[in-house]
Amino acid sequence: MTTSILRRPVRRAEYRVRPRRDWAMAVAVAVLLLLALAAALAPLLAPADPTASDFSRIYRPTEPGAPLGTDGSGRDILSRLLFGARTSLIAPAVIVLVAGAIGTALGVASAVMGGALDRVLSRVLDIGFAFPGMLLAIIAVAMFGPGITPVVIALAIAYVPFIGRVVRGIAIGEMVLPYVDALLGVGQTRWRIAIRHLLPAVLPTAMAQITVSYGYAMIDLAAMSFLGMGVQPPTADWGLMVSEGQRGVFQGYWEESVYSGIMIIIAVAAVSLVGDRYADRVGKVKETRI
Repeated sequence: MTTSILRRPVRRAEYRVRPRRDWAMAVAVAVLLLLALAAALAPLLAPADPTASDFSRIYRPTEPGAPLGTDGSGRDILSRLLFGARTSLIAPAVIVLVAGAIGTALGVASAVMGGALDRVLSRVLDIGFAFPGMLLAIIAVAMFGPGITPVVIALAIAYVPFIGRVVRGIAIGEMVLPYVDALLGVGQTRWRIAIRHLLPAVLPTAMAQITVSYGYAMIDLAAMSFLGMGVQPPTADWGLMVSEGQRGVFQGYWEESVYSGIMIIIAVAAVSLVGDRYADRVGKVKETRI
């Protein structure tokens, strides 16, 4: 009797572990998809031209033609928020993708070649890591004038070390694994190993770092536009709208600054959450693999 009790069969339902749903992650992804959809469909969703000024409708409250009111130039705030999502979302993506491509290439090259090249590249990445991205963007604006292009290029260069250093560390750890020596022993070149084996191994970590950096790039771009060095009027941009709405705040018309600021907060929070969750999952996969 005792033996039969101890050996009682356990139902599958008793030991089955259901995966835990990450509702915060799901909500963040849904928010980003909605923002991307709103940016893509801005010409269809916007009730008015985002750059058309109508000085007879300055600081109008909510009305049928302007659901969120108008700004100090009589432009529809909702339309500017929708079109502003384009520059506010696409420009940071360009920054981190360019920085990710260059940083990944430098990190892999440094690990593969080693020696003097590794020392030089690592020192260059360390120096770039210590150089503030905003300062580099301000220098670019001083040299080439205000605008979105010099700011994007400068910030992309500034973000290279953040990704390059992480990729280099992962790549160096991969190069000391036994399979690399085995492949070298059968006659495969270092660059062939880098392309076929090393690059796929570091890409998940690089993508995690790119995703995390996206939120920071949004903040930097918004700050540059707020200072008048990034997106120039009358182009719609969330950071620029916060700056332009300051005049209305002092007169009691807070809508433009507050609405655009809320959009920046929501987008950055959603991107940061997705980036952190993805980085955690990549880290767990690496630990399991090791």
